[in-house]
Amino acid sequence: MTNSTPTVTRDGVVGFDDSEVVTIDQATGAELARYPVDGSEQAAAAVAAARQVAGAWWDLGFDGRAQRLRAWQREIARAGEDVAALIHAENGKPVDDARSEVLGTIGHLQYALDNAEGVLGRRDVPAVQAAPNQQAWIEYQPYGVVGVIGPWNFPLITPGAIVINALAAGNAVILKPSHLTPGVGQWLVRAWEAAVPDFPAVLQNLIGYGATGQALIAAGVDKVAFTGSVATGKTVAAQAARTVTPMLLELGGNDGAIVAEDADLDEAAAHIVWGALQNTGHGCVSLEVAYVVESVYDAFVEKVTGLARGVRVGSDADAQLGPVPLTSQIPVIREHISDALARGATAAVGGLDTVTGDRYVRPTILVDVPADALAATEETFGPTLAVVKVADTEEAIALINAGPYGLGSAVFSRGHGEAIARRLRVGMTSINDALSFLMNPALPFGGRGDSGYGRKHGEEGLREFAYPHSFSAKTGPARFSASTFDRPAGATARALAATRDRILGSD
Repeated sequence: MTNSTPTVTRDGVVGFDDSEVVTIDQATGAELARYPVDGSEQAAAAVAAARQVAGAWWDLGFDGRAQRLRAWQREIARAGEDVAALIHAENGKPVDDARSEVLGTIGHLQYALDNAEGVLGRRDVPAVQAAPNQQAWIEYQPYGVVGVIGPWNFPLITPGAIVINALAAGNAVILKPSHLTPGVGQWLVRAWEAAVPDFPAVLQNLIGYGATGQALIAAGVDKVAFTGSVATGKTVAAQAARTVTPMLLELGGNDGAIVAEDADLDEAAAHIVWGALQNTGHGCVSLEVAYVVESVYDAFVEKVTGLARGVRVGSDADAQLGPVPLTSQIPVIREHISDALARGATAAVGGLDTVTGDRYVRPTILVDVPADALAATEETFGPTLAVVKVADTEEAIALINAGPYGLGSAVFSRGHGEAIARRLRVGMTSINDALSFLMNPALPFGGRGDSGYGRKHGEEGLREFAYPHSFSAKTGPARFSASTFDRPAGATARALAATRDRILGSD
């Protein structure tokens, strides 16, 4: 994460200033807003304010928190078009895609409202033979103050879902949005303040670059949720490790799709083109590689290239893909395309000349890509798809599982989709669809390997922000107690013998 940013005017970049964040309209390059950068002093004050109210927020109980979360949901729904327009301006994605973020955020709130108490409420567990006079139960209790460091590619729903999980679990939250989209993060907090005036400090935000995120962690939060690149995630994790602060890490991906010989090729092509190119390919779960069985390879390539040529890029109302907000990603996209071409691949659509202006990149479909090309092994994070020919699905499974990432995937097969998907060492798989696991707030989201650890969404996402507190309480006298020195001689020997007889007698 850089500590400097260009100060942008309507005439272009005129200098650098790390004392403020300047946002631009991604369609035009015009300045949108300026924000002072928050530093260590502001981070410490935010954590202190959050800690003051965290106990009272937890003490409200599930019903009290639900009442306020429901008011926040109404405020987000009421002003949904406003934040969709802001997402479009700061991030550049089409307004319909921005509206989808609003709808998804509302859906995650509804899931938390419907399920938080059932997932996190007191749960009784059976007594055991060794302690028959004990009542036992589990309660899930909040960490206290959670720091959320959000991304720019999905500036509302990605941090929003995490914030919702943490709030519903009883934590106070401080959000540090990306410096590219700070207005969206600030809007989310302002909506909270409007809806929940009695607990404004339960959700706060800090604006800045990497140093602000570092200051937030150093200020003493009780848990950190970070979404971003692998390299930055490792840096953040190293800082958190110094204070043994637990983390949720959602990092990169190089998600693969498998097209089996019995796939519906029209369905596979339509879903994979969308899964690879939607949001301009700026998704950790974007489908970046298609592993296609040789017997259907040519037919699949023909269908994919035809669909990709029709994808509309630009800032017009009918555009399906917007710009690349992080312009430093464009050289990475070029490098991956160049590397594939140098290794013998062909650009069936697009190629090295796909960049138009300083921030728009047209789709590129690379075919006959070697399995070890950068486009097939590393995260491109752009509107590209590498198509790799494989002998069979066994080879495709092996290639996906050998990679350093393990986030999302897709499998297309009429008869074997579930069997293939179960063998993939990833966190999520769509069968005969693309990214459909994103659309169900009950499904946990997360990965393994370089894709990070921990989960958001669903029951696991709620539990991610609460720790289990185990209780046992003596309910009455027993013949002897296993937890004092006052027990009859030979009692444990008799207990072991009885247990042995019970287990061996069942053979």
